[in-house]
Formats: sequence, structure tokens, C-alpha cells
Amino acid sequence: MAGHLIYGFHAVIARLRSHPASVEEIYVDPQRQDARMRDLLEQAGKLAIRTIQLDSKRLDGMANGPRHQGVAARVRTLVEPRHIDEVLESTSGPLLLLVLDGIQDPHNLGACLRIADAMGVNAVIAPRDRAVGMTPTVAKVASGAAETVPFLSVVNLARTLRDLKDYDVTLIGTDGEADTTISGIDASGSVAWVMGAEGSGMRRLTREHCDIMAKIPMYGTVASMNVAVSAGICLYETRRQRSVHENTH
Repeated sequence: MAGHLIYGFHAVIARLRSHPASVEEIYVDPQRQDARMRDLLEQAGKLAIRTIQLDSKRLDGMANGPRHQGVAARVRTLVEPRHIDEVLESTSGPLLLLVLDGIQDPHNLGACLRIADAMGVNAVIAPRDRAVGMTPTVAKVASGAAETVPFLSVVNLARTLRDLKDYDVTLIGTDGEADTTISGIDASGSVAWVMGAEGSGMRRLTREHCDIMAKIPMYGTVASMNVAVSAGICLYETRRQRSVHENTH
């Protein structure tokens, strides 16, 4: 399959650990000779992966900016799930999913993937149109989570939400104007937290497919939070409720 570029220490090291055979070659800035770089080069050497020295300007051009930290890698694209059924049918126990509608900032998507990995999310789902896809920037911000959390970019989000209901997944939409708080609903079973972009929110059709609308209670002066922060709070609420349920049964 066709390869692509990833950059930044977290993304490259995560790929070396999880799928070393997919790493074709690593590009490094010879001016960076700290312990972090030495460890990466040692790991690449043990795996017999070719390393190529490139100056920082060449790396800037490859990564479309200076945020590569002096390291990039050419990797083969991994075989990702092509349909939500592949994730749902291979998962045992209650499902935990994150649906992102209209997230266009790659930093927000990367942060959401990182949080999804921390909370043990089975998959992150997003529409293919009018939303950011998997890019080198997303992978870098995700700090390795782009290699571990299935990311499904779907053509028809409304249809995918209907498919989730066939698996008895409760769709919980988030809205600051909702009457119920996230702690006031049962989120301990198979759930998909559905979130829109900060400002514009989720689209009308997406909202109509949600079973419940809930809000994060706000106690300060700000009116809203970054979508990644909101995702972390909501996903943790499911983990909290599941822990309470397990300890009382």
C-alpha cells in the first residue's frame, strides 16, 4: 500500500513500538543529538531501519513546517477498518465510541484521538466531507494514538448513526442548552458520545439521530470548552459510571 509521512517523536516512536515492520525509513536532523534522539536512533538500529540525515530546512519542507522536532519517518499505510461493523463485531463488552461532526482543526482531532486512546474508546467516527481527515499534523498531536485508535471517516454520518443503533448503542449528543447534565443520564452501557465543532455545533440531521441530549455543567464564566476537553469529560463520565456499576454488582 502507498506510504505516507509522520513526524514528531511521539508519532514515530509509537509506530516503531506498535508496527515496526511498517517503518520504511527515518529522517533525522543531525544537529539534534540529545538523549531522546540517541534513544530513537538506537531503537531504529536494533530494528535495522534505515536512518537518513536531513537538515532542519529539508525536514521543514517535508513536514510543511518546523514542528517535526527533528525527526520524521516514511511509513506504509496500515490497513484500517473500512466499516463500523468491523469494529463493532470484533469488540466484546459494552462499546464506547466518539463521534465528531464537523471538526476541521487537525489539532482538535489529534487531541481527541489522544483522549480517546486514554479512555479506551473502540473507535472515533467522523464524516468524510467538511471535516479534517488523518494528516501528519493530526498524527503528531495525537502522540501515538493515531496508531492505536481506529479512525473511521464515513461518507454518510447519518446512516452510520442508524447502524450504531442496530447494535444497541445509545447516541448521546452534547449541547450546552440541554436540560440534563451528563451525570444525570445512564452512560454506563454501550454509548457513542456525539460532538460538534466548537461554535457551529453538530448538524441538524446529526442531532436528530441522537437518543439523548446532555450538557456538561459549567461553574465558571466561560460559555464553552474546546471539543477535545469536552470529549475527555464525557468519555470519563462513562468510565466513572461503569466503575460504579461494577463495584455495586
